Formats: sequence, C-alpha cells, structure tokens
Amino acid sequence: MGLVSTERAIWLGRWVLPNEPELRAWLTRRTLAGLEVDDIVQETYAILAGLERIDHIRNPRTYMFEVAKTVVYQSLRRSRVITLDAIAEAADGLQTPSDAPSPERVAADRQELGRVAALIAGLPPKCREVFTLRKIQGLSQRDVAERLGLSESTVEKHIAKALGILTASIGRGGSRRADASRDREPDQHTADRRPSGDRSRH
Repeated sequence: MGLVSTERAIWLGRWVLPNEPELRAWLTRRTLAGLEVDDIVQETYAILAGLERIDHIRNPRTYMFEVAKTVVYQSLRRSRVITLDAIAEAADGLQTPSDAPSPERVAADRQELGRVAALIAGLPPKCREVFTLRKIQGLSQRDVAERLGLSESTVEKHIAKALGILTASIGRGGSRRADASRDREPDQHTADRRPSGDRSRH
C-alpha cells in the first residue's frame, strides 16, 4: 500500500474502516469465483489510500463498496480460467447495498413505535396529557402550564414521572403498562391522601 499520509489515515480510520465488517460479510455472501475476500479488501484499501483526492467522496461507505466491486470485476477479467458467465453471475450478485433501512428494519421500527405509543397511552391521564404537549407537540414548559392551569414545577414533575415510567417499562420489554393504574400523578385526586408537605400545587 506504501506510505499513507496522516490525513488520509485519519479519513480511512474514521469513515472507511468501520464499514469493513459489513463489506466482508457482503462479499462472503457473493459468488466470487475463487477470489479471496482478504485480497479484495486489501486491494480496496490500497486504492482508497492511493487516491489523489477524496473531497469528491460524499458517501465513503458507498464509495468503498463500489471500489470493492471494481476490484472484483478487474480480478475476474484478468483471470484466464473464469468464463464470461462467471463474470456475469458475479456482477448480478454485486449490487451495492442501499443506505436505506431494510424492510425488516422498517417493520421493526414501526413495531417499536407502536409499543412506545401504547406505553404513552397507558400513562396516568394528567401525566400523559402533560407529556404529550411537552415532548410530542413541543410546547414549552410555560405554555403547557398555562394551557392546563398548572404550575411549571408540577409540569416538570409530570414529565419526570412520565419519563421514569416509560424508561422502566421499555427496560423490562414493555410487558406491563408502566403500572400506570397504580401510580397516580400528583394532582388533586391524590393530594388529599398525602401529608400536606408532599402536595403538589396547581
């Protein structure tokens, strides 16, 4: 590979090296007609290290995969025992993986989003209302307090409580609905059951 400048080594280490496991896995799943994955990866690094300039590279991951594809094609063309059919077969299998999330990832994210939505729906009513206005609709703490007729300190307590419930529920897989029915928010419904020093002001 020869000497590599410090700047290029930093670029490779930051933007290219983290993608090597994915590249190796991608190559391993392809038909390479006897080519060694290690050789392809090494040659890919050599090409990237030897580029005159890299400021035109907007997506180092995609560029790395494209270089690896080029290495495979050139190696296959140089081989005297590889047929055109083998080259065509390799080409069909060397489609650069998309940066977009896979259908499986999208489905998993939607499922997770639905689970979080269900957990939010299971929060105590006032706690859920405050959390929705503050964290989902993006209102300021003061705006939430004015809209609901609460003190800002009470809004803050509701937010802290909601986050605590959601964090605990997600941590245990969301199998219970955050014990919301047992954990009443600090409002007028429960204030009269507590010592006067613990009552929240509205």
